[in-house]
Amino acid sequence: MSTQSVSTLKQGRSELGVALLLLLLGGWAVIDALQLQELDTRGPVGPKTVPITVGVLLIGTAVLLAIDVLRGGRGEQEAGEDVDLAHGSDWKTLGLLVVAFVANILLIDRLGWPVSGAVLFFGTTFALGSRHLIRNAIISIVLSVGTWYLFNLGLGIALPVGILKGIL
Repeated sequence: MSTQSVSTLKQGRSELGVALLLLLLGGWAVIDALQLQELDTRGPVGPKTVPITVGVLLIGTAVLLAIDVLRGGRGEQEAGEDVDLAHGSDWKTLGLLVVAFVANILLIDRLGWPVSGAVLFFGTTFALGSRHLIRNAIISIVLSVGTWYLFNLGLGIALPVGILKGIL
């Protein structure tokens, strides 16, 4: 098999994967919406209407995408001015980003958003290639504390403060 036919085969399978993902998300939305309790509604539109509509639209999009792919349709490859499309995925960068997000998930309840957010922001800058460690740490701390204040004081949404309780 030529390199081009292998690439076309992989592209077709990946687009069917997207269709499957859309189908699963749509089915999940519909099933979850059907389990909502009907409270006191004041008109024809209840709490189930929007999630069911979104779920049905996702399922319809998935079916149409799968039909298009099976008929030979292919999505246009992204053209980028500074992206070398011949190279594959950068798994190291992706892995470091996953580590930063998982660290945030694991630390947010124990240490609070200001600390876990700083870890998330710093890890993201490091994963994306910035090696100005001191500057990135300062910016990460300012961003996480700033977003904590924005959510708590500006929006009234209480993010966990964690170990900085009494300081912030």
